[in-house]
Order: sequence, then structure tokens, then C-alpha cells
Amino acid sequence: MISNRFSKLALSLSAAALALTAAPAVAQPVIVSGVSPNIAENTQERPVRFAARVPSDAALVVLMNDTQVPSGLDLPADTNAWIEAEDFTGKAGQTLDIPAGPGEPRIMLMGISSDDSEPTGWREIGGKIVQKLSSVNSPFAIAGAPDAAAMADVAFGATLGQYRFDRYDSDRIAKPTGAITLVGAQADAADTLFSSRHVHLAEGVRMARDLVNEPGNVIYPESFVARVQEALRGIDNVSIEILEPEDMRRLNMGAIVGVGQGSPRGSRMMVMTYKGAGGPPLALMGKGITFDTGGISLKPNTGMWEMKGDMSGAAAVSGAILSLAKSEAPVHVVAVAALAENMPSANAQRPGDVIRTYSGKTIEILSTDAEGRLVLSDAIEYTVDRKKPWGMIDIATLTGGAVRALGEEYAALFAREDGYADAALAAAERTGEGLWRLPLHPAYREAVRTSEIADVRNSGISPSASSGAHFIEFFVPEDLPWIHIDMAPTDRSSKTRPLVPKGSRGFGVMLLDDLARSWRPQ
Repeated sequence: MISNRFSKLALSLSAAALALTAAPAVAQPVIVSGVSPNIAENTQERPVRFAARVPSDAALVVLMNDTQVPSGLDLPADTNAWIEAEDFTGKAGQTLDIPAGPGEPRIMLMGISSDDSEPTGWREIGGKIVQKLSSVNSPFAIAGAPDAAAMADVAFGATLGQYRFDRYDSDRIAKPTGAITLVGAQADAADTLFSSRHVHLAEGVRMARDLVNEPGNVIYPESFVARVQEALRGIDNVSIEILEPEDMRRLNMGAIVGVGQGSPRGSRMMVMTYKGAGGPPLALMGKGITFDTGGISLKPNTGMWEMKGDMSGAAAVSGAILSLAKSEAPVHVVAVAALAENMPSANAQRPGDVIRTYSGKTIEILSTDAEGRLVLSDAIEYTVDRKKPWGMIDIATLTGGAVRALGEEYAALFAREDGYADAALAAAERTGEGLWRLPLHPAYREAVRTSEIADVRNSGISPSASSGAHFIEFFVPEDLPWIHIDMAPTDRSSKTRPLVPKGSRGFGVMLLDDLARSWRPQ
């Protein structure tokens, strides 16, 4: 009897144990915590408008490069006396508050330098004003820009300069939201220019900033794709192709799939095509490592949080195609975001592994922390084969060598031909997104090809940015016009700048937008 009771109890316990162990097998896996950190949007910003006259309730900023007040403004009668008394000359950086009557809006004169006649100068002026007046509760107007183009550029700068990413701040304080009005005789023309071109470029930059500022538990390959798909939804002449992990394995894309194999969030390749013109496309290739731990070649903890921004290149090409498509640019562009999360796990690729790319080329992995060049290798080969571009620009937060060489002020530029480099440098000058050309050298090219067991090796060559550039070059056909931009120095700003609040810059969107419109190799 005792034995029988124990047997029944054992059977009962065994059944319970089986039920407990079986339950997780049918449960759906939860990626990250399954709990969103917040559902809020960034706080509202000031809208931008244009008008021929200053709104009655608006504070006024008057732009001046000398002591002459622009015509057509209703300023206090003693304005010139205040200018003389305070020795205001219109020098860049000078400001002068003109006393207004009780209850009347503030009036401020702002000096601008004589060389602020180029677009980047007017844009920076707009950014400086909106940051300086960030605590002014009333709407404000800006007068003194000389023509429609300058007015539109000031508005563009104000739009970028007031950007903020505060959706995760539970204690955030709502900031003033009164409108910014650009005032001038050419208000209608400026409004048309801003609405048809600048507002879309700003939207592309701001989307890129949002993507990069988001934490890695919010933006990963699948959610990056969803976010950009939503932004591009319904825009004419845009098509999107998404390659899932199984698609890429079927296509033998061992490089991009390999980088992401240590993460439960599978790799993705998003191919976005905007056809605003006929003929072959220009290809824009963006590195999209949504978080980079270094994989098995683990990075040190210090500063690793910044690796949520290792997808800045993919954000840049996505923002650029958004801008080009919404402004109906007369160009044909393919933008490719090569997306993966580089994590250490039992399934992660190892140093010493050999992988095969889309074309059948082989790569020896010496460091799993040299992963951005790997996802780009498959993306480049696939795009060249399937899309037949006339030229290619890749952009990536690729190397620490570029950071050490250039600091925060310039991204590294590489090109096989002087003419290609000149085109990129001219676009950098027009947009204010700095580039500095670094060399492609035969010694680095040969070193990339010194693997003992594969076609190339991905690391162990040189800590310079040039070795990374030559690795990517290996996958670009010799006769294809090609520009490589290593944006590792410029993806974030450590301080607030006129167009860039501290944090993600959205670097590359303006540069790629300009190059797509202007670069045509002779």
C-alpha cells in the first residue's frame, strides 16, 4: 500500500513537472522586455511661416550687417538713437534690445557678418536665433534676410536648430510653441521654396536624428525597417524591397547574416528605390548596425552606449531618399540600408571564421568588431548585380581611425578619382557637412588581400580609416564611380551647434541629397 501510494505520488509529480517544462515550449518568444519604454512623442516645436508684415503679437529679430535698419519695419522712433548710443555696428554676434512700450513684444537687433551670404551662413543664423529665443513665450518674427532664398534658408536653420529628442524624459517641461515668421517682401516666393524643398530636407534630417537617438531596445533591424516604411508610405515613385534572413541565406549573403547571427533580432536589408528620372540609378549604401557590442571581439564598456548610433549610415541614406522623393527631385536613386545587430552569444560568429558573400567571395573574420564592412559587402554586391547603378556612394560609421584623424569636424572621404572627390567636397561646402579627403594607398589595398585561407581579411591590417575603405573597395567594380564616406567622426555632436543640438546630427542626409542632384561623372 505504501509503495502504491508513493508510485501514484511520483506519477503525479512527474506529470506536473512535464506540464511545467512543456509550458515554455509553446510560449511565444519575447524580444527585449516586451514593455515599451514610453509611448510619448517629442514635445511640440514651433511652426515656420512667411509673411510680408510682422504679426502684431510677435517678438521681432532684425538681421543687420551695418547700422542701417531694413526698410518697411515699424520700429520705435528712437531705434537709431539706441544704435548710436550702444555702438551697435551689425558685427556678427552683436545683439541689441530696443526698449518697447509696456506690454509690447520684444525687439532685438542681431548683427550678421558680411560673409553670411551663403546658404550655410543663413541657415546657421536661423539656428542661432531659435536657440537664443528658446525661452521666449510669444511667437517671434525674423526680418532682414535679403531675398527669398535667404529667407528660406533662415527658416530651414530654425527648423533644424530647434530639434529636440525628449520623448523619454518623464519630467520634461513643455517649451514655447509660438510660430516663427520670416518677414520680407518676397514672403510668397520664400514660402514656395521652403515648402517644395527645404521642409522635406529638414524632415529627412530629423528622421535620421530620431533613428540614431532612439535606444537599441527600440530600434533594431526589424523596427528600423518599419519606421522608415511608414515614413515613405504613399509617396509617388517609391518602392521598397525587404530581404529577410531567410531571403539572404538563400542568396548566400553570409556576411550580413553572419554579423547578425548572435542576436535574436535577425538581419534585414532594405532596398528603397525612388524613380524621379529614367536611366540607371545612383546607389546610396548605408551601414546599419543597430547596436554594436563588438560581438565575440567585445568592446570595452566605456562609451559602448554610443554604439546605438552605429546605424547612422543607414539612417542617412533613408533620410536622403525621403527628402529626394518628397521634393520630387528629378533623379533615380536606390538607397540600401544594410541592417544587423552585432551581439555576443553562443551562436555568434567567431574570429577565425570564414564567410561567403553574395558573389561567392570569401572573407576571413579576424575581428567580429570589424562588422560594418561585412554588411556593406553583401549590400554592395547585391545592388551592383540587381540594380545596375551608374555610381555608388557608401556611408558608414566605420573606423576609430577616422575619429582619431579628424575629430568631430569632418567625415573622412575616399575616392578613386579626383573628380569624384571634388564633387563630394563641393557638396560638403554647399551643405556645411564637412568632408576631408584621406588617401587610398596600394599598400593598404594589398594588405586587405593577405588572408592565408580566404580572399580577404576583415581586420588586422592597420588601425587607419584607409584599410576599411580598401576592404569596401574590394567589393566595388573597378569601373564603377565610387565615393566612400567614413562618418564615424561626425555621427554625434558632443555640444550644441546652431543646426545641431547635442546628440545625433543626422549627418549625411543633406550631403547625399545634394550629391544625388549634382554628381554626374564626366
